[in-house]
Amino acid sequence: MKIRSITVFATLHPERLDCNVKSLAQSTRQIKSALEATGIEVQTTRLATPSFTSYFMPWKEQEILVLIKQFEEAVIQAGFDYLAIGPALIEVPKSYALIPQILAETRQVFCSGVIADPKHGVSLQAIQSAGQIIVQSSTLEENGFANLRFTALANVEPLGPFFPAAFHDPAKPDGFAFAVEAADEVVRAFSQTLSLDQARSNLLDILDQKTADISNILANKAYRIGLPFYGFDISVAPYPSDECSLGAALESLGITSLGNHGSLAAAAFLADTLDRGTWPRTGFNGLMLPLLEDSRLAQRSIDGSLTVKDLLMFSAVCGTGLDTIPLAGDLSAAQIAALLMDVAALSTRLKKPLTARLMPIPGKSAHELTSFDFAFFKNGRILDLQSQPLQGAFANTQNSFQLNPRWTYKNE
Repeated sequence: MKIRSITVFATLHPERLDCNVKSLAQSTRQIKSALEATGIEVQTTRLATPSFTSYFMPWKEQEILVLIKQFEEAVIQAGFDYLAIGPALIEVPKSYALIPQILAETRQVFCSGVIADPKHGVSLQAIQSAGQIIVQSSTLEENGFANLRFTALANVEPLGPFFPAAFHDPAKPDGFAFAVEAADEVVRAFSQTLSLDQARSNLLDILDQKTADISNILANKAYRIGLPFYGFDISVAPYPSDECSLGAALESLGITSLGNHGSLAAAAFLADTLDRGTWPRTGFNGLMLPLLEDSRLAQRSIDGSLTVKDLLMFSAVCGTGLDTIPLAGDLSAAQIAALLMDVAALSTRLKKPLTARLMPIPGKSAHELTSFDFAFFKNGRILDLQSQPLQGAFANTQNSFQLNPRWTYKNE
């Protein structure tokens, strides 16, 4: 188990930017040092702000872009690895169009775009805009890599520490949270027994104890840190090797190949186990299945047993959504929007947060292999997207619709 990120949530003030960021960086270094002194590895430190639409009101596109670049420079110089500037918002339609330019003119900045939220329901206009962002951004960097820094958000709340979905709630004080990489613990817990009860107990014992140890470290240092702790997001993120693969962990329960029947039950079992943990929570705390970041998932995409529909189906019982999904480079924004609408509808109907980080790769077609040279990726196969542009009422971007869980209408 490692800390993937110490994510600090903060509202930055342009008039005292350097002082603000340096103070946050100093507190973050204290947290990092306290953890590393006990042998806990911290991979990155990150900072997340409220939605960039709040930087200037009313909307001033060029001023916002200049300020984002200033924020990036100040944050990186202070020692943070990455900056998340929050989402484009449904109530600010112009904000979506700025995102490709933000990605083009920055290197360490992550952002997102809301496609569904409790107030607006499923927004067809926001979905079409997010599809356009993904297509436009796919050509900004080699292998469509810029889309690693963008995700579509459906009913995602603030204070989740995993990027690109992270953003701050400006009504709350600056604070921090931990994004946890713990797929290795799941592999160990699930592979050591043939008893499901014991597998669940093994994992909970490990995670509850390790999070309690970290909480005790923070309690001893709290008077020096000066920032409230918002909690852990144990979405058991993987690393692209089999000993830290959630695909391998799920298969160890008895699935011959992830994507075969039984996979949904395995995903639900792990998600339910995580729900039983006692650690302080923020963010998803669910099962994260990023295809290109997980060696077994990447292999199953090559084998042909794992599809986009499989991964979307798993999200219904557990997950954080669709993550690092390689797609053909010639897909249209309208085809991608159809998939995003499914994500938004699933999220809204089930009242659960979901994201979609999709990566069309220019020059690549469905079923070809990816060719990334990146330590945190394992190359897989381009997944076939069975999608055509929406028509009729679904194509009318002036429409939005609300969905409620089925139990909302239950007659006693």
